[in-house]
Amino acid sequence: MNTITLPSSKASTTMPPLDDAITVLVVDDSAVIRGLISKSLEGKHGIKVVGTASNGEVAIAALARHPADVVILDIEMPVMDGLTAIPRLKAIDPAVQIIMASTLTKKNADISLKAMSLGATDYVPKPSGNTELARADDFHRELGEKVLALGALARRQGVRRSAADLRLPPKPYTPPPIEKKNIVLRPDPIPRPEILAIGSSTGGPQALFTVIKAMGLNLPQPIVITQHMPPAFTSILAEHISRQCNVVCTEGKDGEVLKPSQYYVAPGDFHMLIVKGPNGPAIKLVKDPPENFCRPAVDPMLRSIISVYGKRIVVAILTGMGQDGCKGCQEVVKVGGGVLAQDEASSVVWGMPGAVAMAGVCSSVLPVAEIGNAVRNLATKAAP
Repeated sequence: MNTITLPSSKASTTMPPLDDAITVLVVDDSAVIRGLISKSLEGKHGIKVVGTASNGEVAIAALARHPADVVILDIEMPVMDGLTAIPRLKAIDPAVQIIMASTLTKKNADISLKAMSLGATDYVPKPSGNTELARADDFHRELGEKVLALGALARRQGVRRSAADLRLPPKPYTPPPIEKKNIVLRPDPIPRPEILAIGSSTGGPQALFTVIKAMGLNLPQPIVITQHMPPAFTSILAEHISRQCNVVCTEGKDGEVLKPSQYYVAPGDFHMLIVKGPNGPAIKLVKDPPENFCRPAVDPMLRSIISVYGKRIVVAILTGMGQDGCKGCQEVVKVGGGVLAQDEASSVVWGMPGAVAMAGVCSSVLPVAEIGNAVRNLATKAAP
């Protein structure tokens, strides 16, 4: 086995002390929603809400007056909507991380994905009513986790500056102390795979676009993707992948037989499994309990693939929070398959790929710009 040493920022894994909390600006046209979100976040260690705003225009003025690490941004607001505000907020402070929070509709899913191309980092589906929002434990848990993770990313990308400093050119950034991580690499898998699998979460859509563009068309294998996303978002993601990457990508359908060179995205709120069917390997959608707080989740997808394809599997784990996919990748390697992971420097959050890399199951840990070509090379090498 080979060993590589990668730099790691301690800020990515340690929670800030109370006197150096992650700072948040909450932007929503509903005063009730602003209050509920603020109260929820203030109750979590390491988070401080430094301001609220009723629309994008007020948010821009607020960020110019008082820096924040994270902006939680609604989509539809009077005066200035969230989509219009994003580039102006990033112009004030390029390091600020923006989380879109919108009700779960197909229109808002489409806008949220467009928002990420404009500079937003992530999204959280917001319950539609005030009563539902107050009781939505999963929403508040997910939002708090993302604020902490993306706030740490903001600290790595730039220094939180004073309001006066924000009106001046950014000062040179001195990175925090570097902790070296030794990662043990395995040899490349020997057999040519018969299926390719991708797992991703926070920051995943942009990473998927980069990887899939490089993987491209005319692969001899089907490609299955689990991206942590709610319903409505996954069908829009598949459409965006098809358009931006010039491939055939659809949301997986129950009973659908897998075809070579086609990309399948797991539908929101379903685990996407692969099973043996009368006409070949096919998709099975199930509503088994969430795993790693997620449905869809990567681990059940990988377990099912092993039962159908054995060792002829290659998996790529991209940016994302948590450790979903790590146990599945360990099982993939145990039967003789291959695993690649995105490196920390190019990840929005090095949780999922970091867990896989540190588990010693990867044959490669690469920048996102190199993963697509690496997967394609494994997928098209001469069959043994």
